[in-house]
Amino acid sequence: MVVVNKTSVELNHFMFKKLLRVRKANPSDLNEVYAIACSVGTSEKISEQGFLVDDYRSNPKFYKKKLLNAIMNLEHFYVAEYDKIYGFMMAYTKEQWLADNPDWITDVYWKPDFDKSKLDNFVVVDKTAIKAGLTGQGIGSLIYTRLLSDLKSEGIENIFAETIISPQPNFASLQFRKKQKYTLAGMRYEHYNDKLYTDLVYYKKVE
Repeated sequence: MVVVNKTSVELNHFMFKKLLRVRKANPSDLNEVYAIACSVGTSEKISEQGFLVDDYRSNPKFYKKKLLNAIMNLEHFYVAEYDKIYGFMMAYTKEQWLADNPDWITDVYWKPDFDKSKLDNFVVVDKTAIKAGLTGQGIGSLIYTRLLSDLKSEGIENIFAETIISPQPNFASLQFRKKQKYTLAGMRYEHYNDKLYTDLVYYKKVE
């Protein structure tokens, strides 16, 4: 047994990844999950760091309720923790995603060569948030590996994810899509909070 007296942030890259544990979120994680969201979901959007669109600090009661609802209802809501939670990822099944976004399939401008049979059964990775300052440590990849394992056991072969490129591009998210070998499937425009966003829609097969 190895006893570590330093915090995870101080550990070297290898040890940090080795000590992290990925599990499904539960309601008792809410405050830590909210803190992670607040660290990258602010009024200031940093393209290189990655960001969440909403300003989570602007309305704690509203966003905590929203996150709690996701934790309780999404089958694929994961956290990465050691001494505390350092990141989370949430993914929606096709049914869950279309319940919230009923026109999503028709709103996407699919690439002409995209095989739409992949839309028969899929999940959408909606949010991946890593504590500010810890991107590039492999935390997102660890959570993603757990998601892939679960999807494979459930017989789900198709994953979609969106990345914002306008009004401000999320470079960290684009880099993650490249790292995980997603391919571009299409794009869509989205009106949200009185702004027009341009989203790239990426696809990956579960293997």
